[in-house]
Amino acid sequence: MKKALIDPMNISVTYISGWTDQTPAEPIITDIENAYNIAEVKNQTFEVAEPLFWVDCPDETVAGLWYYSINTSLCLAKNDVPSPNPPLPG
Repeated sequence: MKKALIDPMNISVTYISGWTDQTPAEPIITDIENAYNIAEVKNQTFEVAEPLFWVDCPDETVAGLWYYSINTSLCLAKNDVPSPNPPLPG
């Protein structure tokens, strides 16, 4: 099991809940209530200054794509709605 570094100071956690009908579509951003950002995911912890803290998390957890739920004390995926825009050539 991996460890997630939780940042309770940055309490604005959002996800893409949908897309506008315009072309190209723009993301609709929605706040996730009672959530903290996951700043980093590691195999083992190291000393951090308060108020940062570590929690156990699933191995597939990715900082920025997952968040820490204050209500359940679990790390959860944000489940962004995929973009309807065609991918950029690259």
